[in-house]
Amino acid sequence: MDKQRLKFYYGIILIVVGIAVFIRVPHVIPQIETIEFFKNKIGIIKFCSYFVGFLLVLAGSIRVVKNYKK
Repeated sequence: MDKQRLKFYYGIILIVVGIAVFIRVPHVIPQIETIEFFKNKIGIIKFCSYFVGFLLVLAGSIRVVKNYKK
């Protein structure tokens, strides 16, 4: 497998993981809310989780588009 194809598949994996983060966060937040320490900080936890998911999708998309143009 050549390097260009590997980068393309790596980009696809990043996109899938980012989408999985978006799907998983609403299921995990109620469990995090049960922890007393995080009760007041749930807004920042949601923001950071979705931001990480967004960055994963963005990075994967950039990698796929750059590789597709070549």
